[in-house]
Amino acid sequence: MSGLPLLAAAGRAQANSDITFDELYGKVSVLGLEFSEKVKQLNGKEIAMRGFMAPPLKAEAQFFVLTEIPMSICPFCSTDSDWPDNIVVVYLDEKQTFTQPSQTIEVRGKLEMGSWTDPETGFVSLLRIRQAEYATV
Repeated sequence: MSGLPLLAAAGRAQANSDITFDELYGKVSVLGLEFSEKVKQLNGKEIAMRGFMAPPLKAEAQFFVLTEIPMSICPFCSTDSDWPDNIVVVYLDEKQTFTQPSQTIEVRGKLEMGSWTDPETGFVSLLRIRQAEYATV
C-alpha cells in the first residue's frame, strides 16, 4: 500500500510527456514547418505517442513511419521540405513484428527533432522517436 502514491505520481509524470500529432508544429510559414514549444521542451526526452504504422519498406527494417491516420503505402519523402506534418519516423531499439496499418499503436522512446538523413537508407526526417518500442492499444 505504501508504494501506491509513488505509482500514481509516476503515472502522472509519464502522462505529461505524451504528445499528439496536433501538438508537433506551432505554425507553417514560408520557411516551412516550425516545431511547437512542446516539441522543443520534449526534445531528447522520453515520450509516448499514438498513431498507426505505415507499411515498412522491408520486413527486416528496424524503423517505420508513425502516421496520424491509417495508410496503405508508406509516405516517404525525398527531402525534409516535403515533410508532412502528420508523420514521425520511429527507430526501434530492437526488431519487432510489424502490425497491420489499421491497428492503433503506442510508441515510447526518445524524441529527437531537426533535419537528419539516415546514412543507411538516405531517408530524410524532421522528427524521430529513437530507442523506441511499441505495442498495440
